Amino acid sequence: MSAGAQLSVTDQRRSTRHPVDFPVIGEHRAKGDMQLHITNISAHGFMIDGAADIDRGDRVVIRLPDIGRIEAHCIWIAGERSGFQFERILRLDDFNMMIKTVQPNPRLRRRR
Repeated sequence: MSAGAQLSVTDQRRSTRHPVDFPVIGEHRAKGDMQLHITNISAHGFMIDGAADIDRGDRVVIRLPDIGRIEAHCIWIAGERSGFQFERILRLDDFNMMIKTVQPNPRLRRRR
């Protein structure tokens, strides 16, 4: 018997995560607008903390600088933290521009 998650898509969690402190409004179809606090982000998804009203499988639409509106779905929950996967992978140049906005401290940005 195999152990571990049976993902229908390739596990993208190995992509570089950038620590951020970025509040956004998430649009949830059933629960309406909700305040979300993004604590880390990658080109594949993001993690929030303090959102107790999120369930695994929930979909939210958020607006990110330089990216615009993008849908994401919750793929895991651990206590008050939740991990979301974007509906699509963000283009690298758009992602890098967004990181400069949401992570203004250059010491936290990955060196090229």
